[in-house]
Amino acid sequence: MKVLMLNGSPHANGNTYTALHEMEKVFADQKIETEIIQVGNQAVRSCVACGSCGEKGACVFNDLVNVIAPKFERCDGLVVGSPVYYASANATLVACLTRLFYSTHFDKTMKVGASVVAARRGGLSAAFDELNKFFTISGMPVASGQYWNSIHGRTPGEASQDAEGLQGMRTLARNMAFLMKSIALGKEQYGLPEKEAPQRTNFIR
Repeated sequence: MKVLMLNGSPHANGNTYTALHEMEKVFADQKIETEIIQVGNQAVRSCVACGSCGEKGACVFNDLVNVIAPKFERCDGLVVGSPVYYASANATLVACLTRLFYSTHFDKTMKVGASVVAARRGGLSAAFDELNKFFTISGMPVASGQYWNSIHGRTPGEASQDAEGLQGMRTLARNMAFLMKSIALGKEQYGLPEKEAPQRTNFIR
C-alpha cells in the first residue's frame, strides 16, 4: 500500500514537515510506502476554468499538478499538510489541490484522505475544514485522529516540542493505516459501492 503526502509549506523542513514525518514513521512500521512531495515552494497557478482537462485528461498547465496526478491515482491514501495563514491553508497548496482534483477524472472513491495543519496559535480548525472538503466531494473517506489534526509551532522544528500534537499525528497515521487496510479487504469481498449517474442541477432550475 502507498500513501502520498503533500507538504504545502514553503519550508521543506518546517513544522508541517515535522507533522508529516511523524506520520511517516508510523506508516513505515505498518509496512506502508510513503512519498512526500514539496508543494508549498512551487509556482502553481490557480484553475482558470478553461475546461481543457475534459478533453486532454490532464491540466492544460503542465506543471507539478500533472506530476502529482498519476501518483495520486496509484496511491491508497492522500495526506495533505499545510501551514495556516490568516485562518486558511497555503494558497499555493489550495491552487494545486483545486486543479489536481478537478483535472483528474479517475475514480477517487474509497481512497483515504487526511489533512494536517500547523500554526503558531490560531486558525487551525478553519484551515483543517478547508482541506477536508477536497476529500468529501470526491467520495474519499476522511481519516480522523484523537483531536483535530493540528500541531503548534512557530520557528522551524518547534512543533517537535508539541507532545500532544505529535501524538495526534501518530494516532491519525495508525487510524489511516487501519482504514486503508480495511477498505482493501472490503473491496475484495464486496467491491466498491454502486454509483448512480450524476444528477446536476442549478439553483435557478
